[in-house]
Amino acid sequence: MNSPILQLLVLAGIAVFLILRLKNVLGTREGYEKPPAPPTSAPRSDRRDFEVIEGGPDRDIVDHVPEGSETAKALAQMKKAEPSFGVADFLSGARGAYEMILMAFERGKIDEIEPFLSQDVYDSFAEVVAAREAQGLIIEAEFVGVRETKLVEATYEEDTGHAEITVRFTGELTQVVKDAEGQVVEGSATQVKRQRDVWTFARRMGSDDPNWQLVATGE
Repeated sequence: MNSPILQLLVLAGIAVFLILRLKNVLGTREGYEKPPAPPTSAPRSDRRDFEVIEGGPDRDIVDHVPEGSETAKALAQMKKAEPSFGVADFLSGARGAYEMILMAFERGKIDEIEPFLSQDVYDSFAEVVAAREAQGLIIEAEFVGVRETKLVEATYEEDTGHAEITVRFTGELTQVVKDAEGQVVEGSATQVKRQRDVWTFARRMGSDDPNWQLVATGE
């Protein structure tokens, strides 16, 4: 066997090994993925994606809200109270939490998300789910994606460290409502439904628990 062919075989073997290793680490993704974890204030890496230039605006804030606004000031206070907090990181986590909470509600599995809901929101969700079950209705839903995630407002109480951030989501999903006999009474498994929600998340900055709770919902 000549040298060029031998070299090609060696390189091919290395390529196959690397592909198998990558597959073991990342896994094979097919269909719908498990929703990301709820929003936390922990940074995704040791390197911050945004840096404040001396005397300049914090791009992590002004890329999402108007510079000098009350919301921008509140976000700056949050970052001062907890340096690991990042607005972009929060919105990424909120996006994942939106999918997780929305789908658990649609499917009537709110016990799975109870730690991420305030008592008032949990009671409201539970009441709706109980009413559906009393009518014998079954909802089959699949999440398609989020078209919009926009920070609407933020407030911060310096004395208590209590922070609230309101986010507007525009999500897309398919939804089918069936009766006790399995007959479709509403929706379609193929028609994508667009849903708009305005959710408020709250947390005490500096707390050992990094998770934000959903404390209010609206449209």
